[in-house]
Amino acid sequence: MIQERSEKERRLEANSKPPVGSREESPGQGHNLTTADGRKDLITAFGAVFGHLPVLIFLSTLVFAVTVLYFGQAVLIPVAFSLLLTFVLSPLVDSLERTHIGRVPSIIVVVFLTFSVLASIGWLVSVQIGTLAGELPSYTRNIKQKVVDLRHVGRGSAIEQVQKTVDEIKGEMDSVESPAKTKEGPREVIVEVEKSSTFWPVPTITGPLLERLASVGLAIILVVTMLIDRNDLRNRLIRLIGYGRIAVTTKALEDAGARISRYLLMQSIINTGYGLAVGIGLFLLGLPYAVLWGFLAAVMRFVPYIGPWVAASIPSALALGAFEGWFWPIMVVGMFVFLELLTNMILEPLLYGDSAGVSKVALLVSIAFWTWIWGPIGLIMATPLTVCLVVLGKYVPQLEYIAVLMSDQPIADKNMIFYQRLLAMDRDEAAQIVEKYVESQGPEQVFDEIMVPALNFARLDRERDGLSDEQEEFILQETRAIVAHLGSQNTSTVATVKEVVKPCVRILGCPARDDIDEIALLMLEQLLDATRYEIDVMGAGKLASEVVAEAGEKQMGLVCIAALQPGGLTYTRYLCRRLRAQFSDLKIVVGLWGFQGELEPARKVLLSAGADHVGTSLLETREHISNLALLDLGPSFEPSAAPARAAGGQLNL
Repeated sequence: MIQERSEKERRLEANSKPPVGSREESPGQGHNLTTADGRKDLITAFGAVFGHLPVLIFLSTLVFAVTVLYFGQAVLIPVAFSLLLTFVLSPLVDSLERTHIGRVPSIIVVVFLTFSVLASIGWLVSVQIGTLAGELPSYTRNIKQKVVDLRHVGRGSAIEQVQKTVDEIKGEMDSVESPAKTKEGPREVIVEVEKSSTFWPVPTITGPLLERLASVGLAIILVVTMLIDRNDLRNRLIRLIGYGRIAVTTKALEDAGARISRYLLMQSIINTGYGLAVGIGLFLLGLPYAVLWGFLAAVMRFVPYIGPWVAASIPSALALGAFEGWFWPIMVVGMFVFLELLTNMILEPLLYGDSAGVSKVALLVSIAFWTWIWGPIGLIMATPLTVCLVVLGKYVPQLEYIAVLMSDQPIADKNMIFYQRLLAMDRDEAAQIVEKYVESQGPEQVFDEIMVPALNFARLDRERDGLSDEQEEFILQETRAIVAHLGSQNTSTVATVKEVVKPCVRILGCPARDDIDEIALLMLEQLLDATRYEIDVMGAGKLASEVVAEAGEKQMGLVCIAALQPGGLTYTRYLCRRLRAQFSDLKIVVGLWGFQGELEPARKVLLSAGADHVGTSLLETREHISNLALLDLGPSFEPSAAPARAAGGQLNL
């Protein structure tokens, strides 16, 4: 009969099982949304993501922010553009300032050259757009000829047959409607002549022009001011956050600023180089208005995935009308394909490096959002703005949910995803997760990193009544199957050796509580060398007296007690005492796998109860067993006091 627990043991038991809802409960926190308390867990997870704000306050804040962005775009667009340009120009200003010409002169030179280049390109592009509009009718002859060529190619094909069928149906419909139209009498046509104004519409033209000039002027002033007062803005932000976290805040600001500046600068360099290459290539091919198409390619490359191909489609279509025949239009398309592959496969990985990333789905949603809010300007600025928000979300606690939702970095651990797939009873994907991890990390780490944490989650949910009987049975069954499959992969290499070499160390595997501990012992069996170790795993639910009796009957030299966490510490301590009292020379190894509390107090309690070693992982436990196998333990062990005399096991080296 188990002795009454002391106060110290109860505290250790509480430490090994973290309180529900605490930060220490990381293995199972917020993962089970399929239980009877799923609604409460979902609300708790939602509150944790959004800073514990009430849902109505968060939604109201979101609606207010979207409204301000939409109606305040006349002011916010120049501010956002200035902020992005400040991040791009900061490294250039710092490099020029190192030449000892002063900060203000460096800012003036960089800003003047930047806006001069942008203004020159804008003027040249606007001139070419005006000229192109007047020359478009001259390209109709080549386009008509290519349409005729396509018709000759498609003659007699299935497309032509479909086209004929559509034309016949349309003709029949027109013939049915024509008699009804002839019965109608002649209609009176009234022509109204709009009186033209005798005055030139000055307000209509000068209004948008003045608005654009004001936006450009505001952007220039903001860029200069932000570059000059950059240190002052940083100090004010640190003061706003508080001096108590000055070390963390300083590191976060420096790292975030460096990441954003590097990303935007590298993207600007790549896109500018891409635009120059497009312009030069189209000029050499003889396509008119090469500067316009190069500028369009550079700007549209800020829109990922679809931007480069949109920029390539317009000059490719123009090439059909500008060139006779098909050779040169095909050369134009081939040039775009070559430049895009070169940029994506070589330049971007080489220059971007480990810069901040955004998931594809989140980026496309962000592009749609900013385009809806700010129109074409938002389409171009969407990617830089999203990258800035994701980087800031990694360092600002209030914006952490942005990084969680939009970053391309994996948020959930592999063991959490594996357990979630088991909860969903998805056998195939759960097995795929294990197989991929084995391929990338090796078979030895998969138990400690993936499967043991999943069993920890299952035990935690079982104690909270969060698993249905069907889910529990599926999890245990599939975990056993995966362990057996991993073991069968090594059978071919071990079988031939095992026939010749007899295992020299016999181990009794004892589950501390239930079948979850038993499955963990099967994992340990896969990690042990079958040519040197033979482990006999007992069934779950055995009494301490039965474990002691079986250890003597089977002449075991070593007992491994698996106490998968949380819980089981008290029974493990009691079992160690019984085994040590019965067999003085028996080696006892305890596996507290997945332990979340304070390890040292628990280790001391188990060692004082008779355990030789305590391991917190399967690999550590295997190392303890290997070290014990190297000891000269003598020919046998004798029970100190037993009703029936039982011969002990032997560790033959």
